[in-house]
Amino acid sequence: MASLLDVKGLTVKVSGYTILENLDFSIEENELRVLLGPNGAGKTTLICMITGQYKPYAGSISFAGQDITGWPPDAIFQKGIGRKFQVPNLFETLSVFDNVMVSLKGRRKVFSTLFQTLSAEDSDRIWEALEFVGLADKANEPADTLSHGERQWLELAMLIASDPKLLLLDEPTTGMSEEGKRRTAELIERIARSRTVLLVEHDMHIVRQIAKRVTVLHQGQRLAEGTLAEVMNNPAVREVYLGKRRPQ
Repeated sequence: MASLLDVKGLTVKVSGYTILENLDFSIEENELRVLLGPNGAGKTTLICMITGQYKPYAGSISFAGQDITGWPPDAIFQKGIGRKFQVPNLFETLSVFDNVMVSLKGRRKVFSTLFQTLSAEDSDRIWEALEFVGLADKANEPADTLSHGERQWLELAMLIASDPKLLLLDEPTTGMSEEGKRRTAELIERIARSRTVLLVEHDMHIVRQIAKRVTVLHQGQRLAEGTLAEVMNNPAVREVYLGKRRPQ
């Protein structure tokens, strides 16, 4: 099966430091992949590279069969890659509904979007996204009145409404209660039934709940890849990521 995302020989250097080094990485369509690794492993940098925030020192990134290396972020978004940040990127004074509206594919200018006529199709898409994350009853409330968990779910709704082929989720459960984490994990599993998801997550309870295939990064390189059980039993992972040596 052809990969939806294909990273080849990706190298990133910042101020003389190598963050990613000759990294090969790929994801198939409709796959849920979890990206693990200690702090500084290069996980967030990889996401920034995929979304066009940084330019590579060397290597290439292909998406849906097209080389997108060096493309600007807006062009990559329009191509079908959406990202959720660790801290929700919301329009605080706008309503929950309007936040989702300005996130629709093709609607990237906030003020002009607010004065455009909303089609029935776009309205349905917004309501579907809000119902999906459980925020339809708060559609008219300002985003800055939401709880921490609800803010995370609103950004998920914004991503879903933009209709991406690939969702990049960077630690979406950070700061949540255990119930909030459980609900978020369920949402991610449901999203992954029809879209490709790359999830960066440190909470191993969440990883155990939803991981199908896992990639571990260390010092900007791929250390291991496979099922969660395979990765957790890998001696190199146990030593580097878990700080344990495999029992003799």
